[in-house]
Parts: sequence; structure tokens; C-alpha cells
Amino acid sequence: MVTQADVLQLRQALASGAVVLDVREPFEFASGHVPGALSIPMHLVPLRLDELPSHRDLYVICAAGNRSWQVVHYLGERGIPAINVAGGTMAWHSAGLPIETGEARPFAEPQTTAAGGAQS
Repeated sequence: MVTQADVLQLRQALASGAVVLDVREPFEFASGHVPGALSIPMHLVPLRLDELPSHRDLYVICAAGNRSWQVVHYLGERGIPAINVAGGTMAWHSAGLPIETGEARPFAEPQTTAAGGAQS
């Protein structure tokens, strides 16, 4: 079973520290993506599992929700919890939510303090 969320739920989750993984191709990502998204094209996910955050909620997005559904299913079979974003980036854009353009930047986990909180 694949857990799903809509784009408004994703927006709330991102405000709480969740990570969004965009599995579209680089040219799609560069043309517009959720701000701060991690870019790993669908076909490379199996090779880059070690780059996925392990201590934060992981939301997976594509253009419309089909590729991301497949990736969430794949991750679930490997014991990696993830949530599919229904409607994908098209729904995000249609909802009037902010879009970044440009190539992917390296993803880095936020550093934590001794008390376990995120440090900026």
C-alpha cells in the first residue's frame, strides 16, 4: 500500500522539516520544482538510496504522481517509508505554491544540536 498526500499536506510537512524527493528528469527539475527539493531521477533511485534522509519524513514527487507512486512503492518494499505526492508538481504549481527553477544542488541534512534540535 502506498501512502499519499496532497500538495497542501506537503507544504505543511515541509514547514515541519520534511524532505521532498523529486524523481523527474534533470531538465524537468530545472524548469520548475518545489523549493529545496532533492533531485534524484527515478531510474537512479536504486543506486542512490544512501542519499535519502533517514530521520525525516520523505515525500516523493514527480510531474503528476505516477513515477513518484512507483518510487514510493519501491522504497516501501525495501523498508524505507515514503509518501507519494498526489498530483505532483503540476498540482503544486496549480495551487499557486512557490516554484524554484534551476539545476539541482547537493542535499545536506541539517546539523543537529546536542539537544537533538535542528541548527541553522
